[in-house]
Amino acid sequence: MTRSITKVRSRLARSLREAAVLVFVLALTGCGAGGKAPEPLSGSTANTAASVTAAQTDAAASDQTDSAPEGKTEVNVFIAASLNDAVTEIADAYEQSHPGTKIWLNADSSGTLMTQIEEGAPCDIFFSAAKKQMDQLETGGLLAEGTRRDVLENELVVITWTGSGTKVTGLEDLDSAKSVALAGGSVPAGKYTRQALIALGTLDGSKDAADYTPAEVSDALGGVTVSEQGNVSQVLAAVAEGSCEVGTTYLSDVTGHEDRVEILQHVPQDLTGKIVYPAALVQNPDAGEQQEDAAADFFDVLTGADSEAVYEKYGFVTP
Repeated sequence: MTRSITKVRSRLARSLREAAVLVFVLALTGCGAGGKAPEPLSGSTANTAASVTAAQTDAAASDQTDSAPEGKTEVNVFIAASLNDAVTEIADAYEQSHPGTKIWLNADSSGTLMTQIEEGAPCDIFFSAAKKQMDQLETGGLLAEGTRRDVLENELVVITWTGSGTKVTGLEDLDSAKSVALAGGSVPAGKYTRQALIALGTLDGSKDAADYTPAEVSDALGGVTVSEQGNVSQVLAAVAEGSCEVGTTYLSDVTGHEDRVEILQHVPQDLTGKIVYPAALVQNPDAGEQQEDAAADFFDVLTGADSEAVYEKYGFVTP
């Protein structure tokens, strides 16, 4: 690979370290939930062995040859944070049946991943939690033509930590909470939440849903503390650990954590609009033919019928 990839990975490493610091600070400071908080949610924000970590990107940055594991072709897959568990399982199984291929996963908010791709990060596959980010990359000519597919659907839910005793029953009485964990406006779940609050009349609808700041949402809720989170995994952790009383995330994120969090409301689709997860191959000028072929093969598995059972296990709907 070229020096340009090494430079990009160095920048990605810094971003990942900064995100890790943010998660740690949030865990320490909380956002005013009150009462005795549960223990930290094990593994809620950590990537698995197949995922990109700061240590791995640092190692790649220091290696001027920036090569894949010996004898293996690497595929860089950027996925929305809510997909991490499901895609990790699919990637692990793929690597076992394709020992010559290594799948690297970069899981974060779709908006953050889109920006990384636009800035030149080495990416072969993008799997977004919303159409907006995929639309922007397609308009910019960064997707491989004709590869885009709508793969999954999801559902927004309002959650609290088990035993919180909250008075909140859903978005309609969110102002009853002491604190709310809310993904940022550039994060699809954060935008869907704001869109639902516009539909309910809580937010005035004077601008695009993504543009409402945490302070504006707080004012609309009568002064409730709003803690903005970088992605849905961080929202889940903030609520499950008791740092925040309630939050909004996807149904798929709650799957497997039912002992730690309780669903207060399945937000109706007529408030959020349809939540669709598109995927596409990305133009990667630094990839050779072997890497392109491996990416295309894994993409077919990732978006094909053989993976449907895995997605459904983690709470996604396959259209």
